[in-house]
Amino acid sequence: MRTGAPFDVLVVGSGASGLAAAVSAAHAGAHVALATKTTLQACNSAKAQGGIQAAFGGDDSPEIHAEDVMRSSHETANPRLVEILTTEAPSAIRWLEELGVAFTRSNGGYRLARCGGATRERLLQVGDRTGHAITKALRDAYEASDGVQLPHHSLRAIAPSASGWRATFETREGVADVDASTVVLAAGGRCYREAETRGELSTNHPNATGEVTRIALDAGAEARDLDALQYHPNGGAWPATMQGYSIPETTRAYGAVLLNADGEEFTDSLGPRDAVSQAIFDEVERGKGVLTPDGRPAVWLDTTRISQEDAEISLPYMLRRYRGGGVDPLTEKILTYPVLHYQNGGLVIDEHAETTLEGVYACGEIAGGTHGRNRMMGNSLLECTVFGRRAGRAAAERSRG
Repeated sequence: MRTGAPFDVLVVGSGASGLAAAVSAAHAGAHVALATKTTLQACNSAKAQGGIQAAFGGDDSPEIHAEDVMRSSHETANPRLVEILTTEAPSAIRWLEELGVAFTRSNGGYRLARCGGATRERLLQVGDRTGHAITKALRDAYEASDGVQLPHHSLRAIAPSASGWRATFETREGVADVDASTVVLAAGGRCYREAETRGELSTNHPNATGEVTRIALDAGAEARDLDALQYHPNGGAWPATMQGYSIPETTRAYGAVLLNADGEEFTDSLGPRDAVSQAIFDEVERGKGVLTPDGRPAVWLDTTRISQEDAEISLPYMLRRYRGGGVDPLTEKILTYPVLHYQNGGLVIDEHAETTLEGVYACGEIAGGTHGRNRMMGNSLLECTVFGRRAGRAAAERSRG
């Protein structure tokens, strides 16, 4: 089955990066189709809680932000992509605000927090539902455009065609081909499926299965760092209803610290994600961890050090979740252990988010290089916005010849 005349831009994936690309392409005048495996609402981005980084502080700058990214990546990130990420961060925030995202404010400015691996306070938040707020605003903007929605379209292949590219999807009605001048791949990573394979927990949505990366590789695209998967240092370990939940890293930004079985701090709680996760693994291996009631390894996250004001402003969703499970994080420590979270590597892209396949773009978690082999907290939603916008604009421009 063929779906009508070719589109200018076909976007695959409805998380923050795909939505940003689709909105950007539509605003550039392109005829856009947005395809997604299930529904537009089903994505990892909506689950992102911590926030989004941008250098707005008086003592901060895009250059300092870039230095933090490179250091956290152990100098493995692509410096040009990092420069774009941090330089365009403030304008990305303003664009999101124009679309209706209301970032938490304090004392006449943004309420900024310092996150793991950062040397400055630059994390903007919408309470602890930042990803939800961003994806809702982007989805509303796309739904208000003339763009076409293709829900329940699971990508099976892409191949060159007379019009540019042909994408083959599995749908509820059978196989469907969609032709487009350009394609933007924004289907995320593979950590949910990887966790299932390893018998581990993951913070990811069940749609994060990684087949679109494989499809791009089969079509000839190049990739980098695909072996570099990231653990979120603070996965929920207990109660059982919180297992696999990503405890916002802003808990540590607002004063929580990691403790071993003896009540001792054993690492810099605001270190880079890979360092903090490894420190937890090592502490448990040394016999200094604690066991959850169902026998899982864990350490303590002392959230009682967070002030009630900070918690109510920046962590309300976490408080509701834990209190609903019978634990009050402001009066008792909580159990935590690293959980599989993010695919650091992905498809190789240039500064316009174009892959090594002409006319095929990639943005968000499916793309590699911006984070190197270790991503900083708060840069995922930023990458989705910055490079989603770039991918959408570039794809729209190419479609016009």
